[in-house]
Amino acid sequence: MTERLDTVVIGAGQAGLAAGAHLARTAREYLIVDAHSSIGEPWRRRWDSLRLFTPAAVSGLPGLPFPGPGRAFPSKDQMADYLQSYAQILNLPVRLDTRVHELARRGDRFLLDLGDVGLEADIVIVAIGSLLAPRIPPFADGLDPAIQQLTVADYHNPTEVASGPVLVVGAANTGVEIATELATAHSVWLAGRHPGHIPFNPTGPVFWRLAHRLLTVDSSMGRRLRAATSGKGTPVIRSSPRQLTKAGVERLPRVEGHSHGLPLLGDGRVVRPAAIVWATGFRPDFGWINLPAFDEFGMPRHTRGVSEIPGLYFVGLPFQYSFTSEFGCGVGRDAEYVVRHLTGHAGDVVLA
Repeated sequence: MTERLDTVVIGAGQAGLAAGAHLARTAREYLIVDAHSSIGEPWRRRWDSLRLFTPAAVSGLPGLPFPGPGRAFPSKDQMADYLQSYAQILNLPVRLDTRVHELARRGDRFLLDLGDVGLEADIVIVAIGSLLAPRIPPFADGLDPAIQQLTVADYHNPTEVASGPVLVVGAANTGVEIATELATAHSVWLAGRHPGHIPFNPTGPVFWRLAHRLLTVDSSMGRRLRAATSGKGTPVIRSSPRQLTKAGVERLPRVEGHSHGLPLLGDGRVVRPAAIVWATGFRPDFGWINLPAFDEFGMPRHTRGVSEIPGLYFVGLPFQYSFTSEFGCGVGRDAEYVVRHLTGHAGDVVLA
């Protein structure tokens, strides 16, 4: 059986829901599909103490402000609740428990393999982001099996981590926050290049408005930032080297391999942790898209989310258009541009 639709959005996270909100203002027949059993489920699976890196004032999606104090950083569960409410209040057509096994093209239409059934569509918006699978270095397999290894997708709280010293690998925002939390119950090393930090707590909307408008691919400043942070992590928010030291976290160079089953540092030293938390980011996982739409690094070739494949779009990519593209304030603008493009109104540049 094959169901035919005009437009299909893959993913019911913030990117997919934002795209759905803009599609709802058009006359197009569309459907949002998602592999999870509930909206917001990926957020609920993250580590217990996780809070958004953006304040509530700039975390809302088009048409519905994020509830609560504007300067507060929402928790992961508050974000999950918000996404559920967003889909319900805007009455978005979301079909859950629907995994796309393959996206291909047949003639001038896209074919989505859902297992028992299929979908055909003129337009497809892939809104699952790109940082999907935890990135673990190949040498991890050579480490002593007695060392517990967790990715940030596995880690939830310090009680799950083996007793003894812990090595957190990756010193961007996620690594810093997990290392600081672990330091309340463990001796902690934090290994990796320091990506710099924002020297103030960006709770006010002014910083985010400036970042939203100025740090884009259309500005030289934005292009330099995108190049500097590509695959390397963005500057640390809400923490500083001094706070890490106060928490008792010891900084180490990068982990570059192993020696006799122990992590080998860039300066030639080895350390003997009881556990390692890999905060080394995520990698793209678009292997299910059977289309020539990607570069040599597995990332979509696009301009502001518009693919080189006619009718194929992306929303939720890192720095898709600006520094804020992965946040609520930015993903809404990106989704609006994509919908404007597919309806023939891309010339109406959105600055809000």
